[in-house]
Amino acid sequence: MSLILVIEDDPRIQRALRRQFTAEGYEVHIEGEGPAGLAACKSMKPATVVLDLMLPGLSGREVCKGIKAWSAETPVIVLSAISEVADKVLLLETGADDYVTKPFSPRELLARVQAAMRRTRKTVQEVPLNFGNVAVDFLKMEVHKAGTLVPLTAHEFKLLRFFLDNPGRAIAREELLSGVWGLNFHLTTRTVDNQILKLRQKLESDPANPIHFRTVHGFGYKFVLQA
Repeated sequence: MSLILVIEDDPRIQRALRRQFTAEGYEVHIEGEGPAGLAACKSMKPATVVLDLMLPGLSGREVCKGIKAWSAETPVIVLSAISEVADKVLLLETGADDYVTKPFSPRELLARVQAAMRRTRKTVQEVPLNFGNVAVDFLKMEVHKAGTLVPLTAHEFKLLRFFLDNPGRAIAREELLSGVWGLNFHLTTRTVDNQILKLRQKLESDPANPIHFRTVHGFGYKFVLQA
């Protein structure tokens, strides 16, 4: 039975989410403060975290950063009253996988939690975890280039994993947005271009002439394992 960790200080929302998730067969653990929620995530290793932004003790943004620094693969669904695109992009930068705006439908939140779980279950067991002078270890969430540890953000890891799941296939920018970010607000394909640029700068030997992260002009990108 998958565990969902809810970090939310409103008792009414706590009760509603407990009813919704337990009715679908999930185990639910609830914390009402930021520090306790972050500690519970590390000790309980939940399948998904549902996180309110406004929390006592530690803000939801800081909790999200802490979770992603510890386990970039743990899905975090944010509950928020925000509506501005700039604020939503800020959530993306903290590593949030999706968000639901308050007031929200528990059924909608359930659907987004389940979608995040499905994305996380994807594995790269049959894909080589080395390309060029880059070695990838998804269990440790580490990437080394020529033996040197290269720090990646949570979404850079997700983008790299998506490419390793789909070697040699031309992938549209829109598919990358949906498959990697999965956020229910409008982001332009420029978001993808910027993340690809960062991956090239960190992992390509010559970022200006990429060997592995190749552009498919007028369409998207293609990941090539061997030159």
